[in-house]
Amino acid sequence: MPARPGTGVPAQASPPAGASVPSFPPQPAGPPAGRGPWDEARVRLRRAATTEPGRLQILGAVLALLVVAFGAVTAYEVSDRATSADDVVSRSQPLSADAASIYRSLADADTAAASAFLSKERDPADLQKRYTDDITTASRLLVKAAASTDGSSSSAREITTLNEQLPRYTGLIERARAANRQGLPLGGAYLRYANQLMSSQLLPAAERLYEAETARLQRDDEDARAWPFLSLALGVAALAVLVWAQRRTYARTNRVFNQGLLAASAASVIVLLWLATAHTVASAGLNDAREHGQSSLQVLNTARISSLKARANENLTLVARGAVLTDDGKNDKYETDYASSMKTLTAALAEARELADDDAGRDPLSAAADRTADWRERHKDAREKDDAGNYEGARTSVVGPGASTGQSFDQVDAALKRALDHEQSEFTRAAEGGRSALTALPLGAAALGILGAAGAVMGINRRLSEYR
Repeated sequence: MPARPGTGVPAQASPPAGASVPSFPPQPAGPPAGRGPWDEARVRLRRAATTEPGRLQILGAVLALLVVAFGAVTAYEVSDRATSADDVVSRSQPLSADAASIYRSLADADTAAASAFLSKERDPADLQKRYTDDITTASRLLVKAAASTDGSSSSAREITTLNEQLPRYTGLIERARAANRQGLPLGGAYLRYANQLMSSQLLPAAERLYEAETARLQRDDEDARAWPFLSLALGVAALAVLVWAQRRTYARTNRVFNQGLLAASAASVIVLLWLATAHTVASAGLNDAREHGQSSLQVLNTARISSLKARANENLTLVARGAVLTDDGKNDKYETDYASSMKTLTAALAEARELADDDAGRDPLSAAADRTADWRERHKDAREKDDAGNYEGARTSVVGPGASTGQSFDQVDAALKRALDHEQSEFTRAAEGGRSALTALPLGAAALGILGAAGAVMGINRRLSEYR
């Protein structure tokens, strides 16, 4: 074959005239790109969606997923709220009550120590026992609170302060007693130092502990009453899709009922109604516990704390004998603090009476208000005697047997204790009722969710069998 001129490449032979030239398809530039697993899945899904059996399979998967998700989310959210409700009954409220008891025990110990100091009898046995019991109670409750509190919380810091300062306080009291036994005036100074430590460090720490535990109680109460909106939304969505699926089946087959889809719908309706009813009942119980128990308990604790402060300041007025003045130097500090505490006590008693919703709660408060009025009159008489120079008469009016301010204080304290015990039982009853409404729902929702999903799959499989 002759070469092309100047190239050295043989020339192509021209086809004969009239001969046909075969045509070949264009060759690809390279191998086709491979498909990933997601691409393959999309292709298969697209193909399935073009046929009725494929659409039914997709619908069955969606229904099963929705019903299972509804049951699972309901079980989770209700379990969370049931835990918070259990915390209200078993942890938060008892810790709040213990914190109030710690404050009460410390304040009462300080009152007993001052009363014993004023008594004519050296270290009267009843007041000594009262002081010892109060210190023992406070120490025991501090150990209990420490075991139930996170080490990094504000409550833990207050408990640490109380544990550090309580031995210092008891040491000062023992020094005051030792000096008092010997008839030394130094005993009064030690008692004032002990009271200053109590009023400036111990009682404020106990009050902050009470406030922290009460705040935690309120958080747990709010968490327990929060509506499970996600569960409710999923329940409504699952029911809507189930109704649509049954309407679709009826439109295509003229069959009124699909037993599997009907069972799934029934399970979803049961869970949805159970959820709404149980949460409504639980919220009502917790609301009742808060309004008629928790609020009353807080006000009653304020009243009892105020009465203890008033009694301690009343005793210290006689111990100090005008040696401690207010910041402006015009008035006796302890008498001024007594008047302030009595004002708070009176206001708290009036508020507690308004919150009480039955005679069992109102009667002790009426008695406490009457005894508080007696206390004021007896205190006024004691101050008049002291101002007139009759110190022994004033001391008898404050710590003596019979009609003394000490007797009035004991009566007020006893009445407040009865009111607190009643409101505590009311709170526990209402809160336990709210908690019990949620007890069986998490397990029931999970079980019904699984049964509902199984019913949805069976209903769809029944339709698929018609294509085989």
